[in-house]
Amino acid sequence: MTTFALVHGAWHSPWCWERISPLLQQAGHDVVVPELPSDDGSAGFDAYADVVSDALRDCGDDVVVVAHSLAGASGALIPTRRPVRHLVYLCAAVPAPGIGLFDQWQAQPDMVSPEFAQGWQQALSEPDEQMRTVWVDVDFVRTVFYADCDETSVAAAVDHLRPQSGYPWTAPCSLPEHPSVSCTSVVCAEDRVVNPAWSRRTARDIGADIVELPGSHSPFLSRPSALADVLLAIT
Repeated sequence: MTTFALVHGAWHSPWCWERISPLLQQAGHDVVVPELPSDDGSAGFDAYADVVSDALRDCGDDVVVVAHSLAGASGALIPTRRPVRHLVYLCAAVPAPGIGLFDQWQAQPDMVSPEFAQGWQQALSEPDEQMRTVWVDVDFVRTVFYADCDETSVAAAVDHLRPQSGYPWTAPCSLPEHPSVSCTSVVCAEDRVVNPAWSRRTARDIGADIVELPGSHSPFLSRPSALADVLLAIT
């Protein structure tokens, strides 16, 4: 029996896995869905990784970490804290050791999709004293996060979004090199946040298997059965 640690991305929370978790559990596996301290202006990716590791404290070594979007940067840190059998990057920002995500984006400008790069600053609120922002342009959110989701799913998703501190983007990644754990990169062909071409290239650079799905940035909402099949195949 495998334990799946499902790690949400920026502005999200554990609710986003509610369609995937039952499918994995019905197949006989355990699911751990930690809530990251996204609205804590003092918490960086190491703190995020600590939260996930703490949630897995009573689990065995057969753990598959599934890191969505921004969670890629904390997902890569978890194998340095506890045994992990496999790491899945799901439409994820795979960190570059030693530099922060903003610096990585400047060094690799194709890291994010053109749609996201052109509109994210105008679509977010001004940061507060803890560098927290919320989305104020729902049309932009629909376009980049949930382009292939039905309207009911989009409305529920937007209703669940929460503040996200920008602090983690600024802190250098504490990894000296990418962990040696086996990896899969799940790339969605129409992802409008993380550039699919960048994801494929980065996956090859770290030696990860590549699995392609159709659709946009949130397959846990738009095609949960297909995503669950990918994850179960890993077990």
